[in-house]
Amino acid sequence: MIELRNFSYTYGTAENPALKNINLEVRKGELLLVTGHSAAGKTTLALAMAGILHHEIGGKIEGSLSFRNRDIKDFDGMKELSRYTGMVFDDAESQLIFTTVEEEIRSGLENRGHPEKETVRRLEEAMEFCELSHLKHRAPHTLSGGQKQKAALAATLALDTEVIILDEATAELDTQAVRRVFSVLKRLKEAGKTIIIVDHNVEDFLEIGDRVVLLEKGEIKAVKSPADFATFPEEVALEIEKGKQDYSRPEKEGQPVISVKKLTQRYGEFTALDNVDLEIYSGELVAVLGKNGSGKTTLVKHFNGLLRPYSGGVIVKGLDTSRVPINELVKHTGLVFQNPDNMLFEDTVEAEVSFGLNNIGITGSQAAEAIDRSLELVNLKGKEKVFPRHLSRGERQRLAVACVIAMRPELIVLDEPTTGLDAEESDRMMQLMKRLQQEGHTIVMVTHNMQIVKDHAERVIRMESGKIVGDSANGILGSVKKEIKSTERKSTGGKSAEGE
Repeated sequence: MIELRNFSYTYGTAENPALKNINLEVRKGELLLVTGHSAAGKTTLALAMAGILHHEIGGKIEGSLSFRNRDIKDFDGMKELSRYTGMVFDDAESQLIFTTVEEEIRSGLENRGHPEKETVRRLEEAMEFCELSHLKHRAPHTLSGGQKQKAALAATLALDTEVIILDEATAELDTQAVRRVFSVLKRLKEAGKTIIIVDHNVEDFLEIGDRVVLLEKGEIKAVKSPADFATFPEEVALEIEKGKQDYSRPEKEGQPVISVKKLTQRYGEFTALDNVDLEIYSGELVAVLGKNGSGKTTLVKHFNGLLRPYSGGVIVKGLDTSRVPINELVKHTGLVFQNPDNMLFEDTVEAEVSFGLNNIGITGSQAAEAIDRSLELVNLKGKEKVFPRHLSRGERQRLAVACVIAMRPELIVLDEPTTGLDAEESDRMMQLMKRLQQEGHTIVMVTHNMQIVKDHAERVIRMESGKIVGDSANGILGSVKKEIKSTERKSTGGKSAEGE
């Protein structure tokens, strides 16, 4: 179906190749998993197999890439290739351009010339698959990050192409939504579709995968059987997600850093937050959990004034966010967006970090020192002059974090901080957050990553339908850790895995 022979690729202004001597054949009807560290070349490989490198991006291409036994460069651009291949990008938001979710899905079907009856059938089926029927009249920009991923996925699945390429397409989905995608892909595979999943965390799809390709620094290091991989126990993730244990949060002394009182937020007729009360105290490391669309991102956008309350109030460091200018609030609260590309617009990495510093009056040698320190902390030292869009998704995520921590706000809010990062980098990111916490910062993170919640969160807030339905500290995490150890003992014949 897709064949790469001695394939190498270098982006236009880059010095080093993003892919080197790739030899790979993707078989018809195969479900191929592609994984590797951040900047390993995963997204570039996906773009190559979709034909986008050849027909849209350009750059230096060596070797050959064929699709359906034709050289991919001989196709009549993406117009012809898109008849056979559908791709969901790692930045789902970039694919959403219409005014409603229904229009996003319908537009592609109408461009294919399907009769109205067939268009409606596929439209409704895709929305049902991706649990979007109740959102069909919503504007995509009002959706949560996970809901945007669902919309992009639905628009691609509706086209019913022979090949489906998913680049980090489930990174922002909750556990239930990932399982839903799993069941859909299983059905598509049984129907003979060729599926390529590019992700740091391929564990969710090992059961239906045929092969796993490991990339490292642009090269294929190994091609393995899915049986060689282990998964994080599902029951542990669900235990945290559902908050089945009932633990009360200890009372805190002193004034809270954040005080939310009866906060309600609406998008048109949709209520995103419903009468929320919350207090967060200095030095806490808090995880905010919940399904896609539960109100997590909407909540944290109030902490730096990006959203103003429909009703109720938010006080940050004694400042009423409904009255204080944003440029004053950002001195106290730094927010790393769910999609790092929403934060990046300068021509170099160095300029990105410098922009925020200039806005709060830090310039000259003081700014240079702050830039140097923040880039070193996120492991981007040496990339000061790189164009941010040429970084990998994980590197862009780290750059967004550097932009915030350079300003040293008391409160750091991270919306899905480990999206685009592999397990090792995720842990490194959280070690950085722990270090910042020890220096006196308060950390709030919105996440679906149960591993970092288990390992690092000290307090867990759970949201559902715009309300806080759980708020616990330590107890649930201790319970989860005990359950993990119990699982490990069972898998090692009664012996503790830690003692081996």
